[in-house]
Amino acid sequence: MTSMLSRSVPAALVAIVLGGATSALAQSDGRSRPACQDQAAPSFGRLVAGTVGDFRRLPSRETAMWLTAGGVAALGAHSADSHATRTLSGSQPLHEALESGAVVGSTPVQLGAAFTTYAIGRALNRPCAARVGADLVQAQLMAEVLTLAVKAAVRRTRPEGAGFSFPSGHATITFASATVLQQHFGWKVGVPAYAVASYVAASRVQMKRHYFSDVVFGAALGIVAGRTATLANGRLLVAPIATPGGAGASFTWRGCC
Repeated sequence: MTSMLSRSVPAALVAIVLGGATSALAQSDGRSRPACQDQAAPSFGRLVAGTVGDFRRLPSRETAMWLTAGGVAALGAHSADSHATRTLSGSQPLHEALESGAVVGSTPVQLGAAFTTYAIGRALNRPCAARVGADLVQAQLMAEVLTLAVKAAVRRTRPEGAGFSFPSGHATITFASATVLQQHFGWKVGVPAYAVASYVAASRVQMKRHYFSDVVFGAALGIVAGRTATLANGRLLVAPIATPGGAGASFTWRGCC
């Protein structure tokens, strides 16, 4: 039973990750015109420029809030590191059930899904799908850079003794993806996407690749990357308005997809 679950998990989880992004295609018809329908699909050059722009937007009060919360949570989880590692890694059924997390949360799978969504959107002239794919790519690239920077600064040894452990790259990139999907589609997609990210995080502890505190901070770092990447979706619309005393401006927040 457990082995059957292990074999079926990769396809199921990847389907959940891709499902939210590809649903943008269904929202690109004439009956429903989300805000991103009024935008051109981002070119590859704009994709690269957008990634650079994300790092410029990174320093913010919201970033500080999430990183502080993540740091406090990781510090609190630190005392449970050894116990969590022993409990999860000592269970063979859990190993079989969670082993797919290493694949689902890997950079090739996550970036591959993101670039595929972006490419499909561009090829089929679906601005929403292209925008979602672009945000996924930008969030994941930011997640990778931030993870490597923190790893190099902290230099914490992994539970099994090799490489740098803090924070978990798998947790960071999957929580970044989940955040992008939640920002675009709301909690109907966000809940299963965060469930996928949590599954991946648990698998890293079970496999002794990371401590509990590593994945906790990785989750916060991923949320920061995902939220930063979705700041520039063109969802804050500014328009001039006439008033009895002169003129003014209206501000409207519209969901992208």
